[in-house]
Amino acid sequence: MNPEAATNDIAALSYEQAREELVAVVAQLEAGAATLEQSLALWERGEALAARCEAWLQGATARLDAARKDNGASSPE
Repeated sequence: MNPEAATNDIAALSYEQAREELVAVVAQLEAGAATLEQSLALWERGEALAARCEAWLQGATARLDAARKDNGASSPE
């Protein structure tokens, strides 16, 4: 899979899917059975998956803040 296709693949994942795959990537890395090249590819995928999860969480936070603002509640700071 080329890097652009991998990025597009990750962009289509839900938070739960990205988190589940990230857990699997970490387990593979911790097992230590992968070659150096495989480990690097897993690391890069893990970084992209973590970024996807972070984007989902930031989006959820923004939605909650907007809902609080619409309801007149102040956001915690």
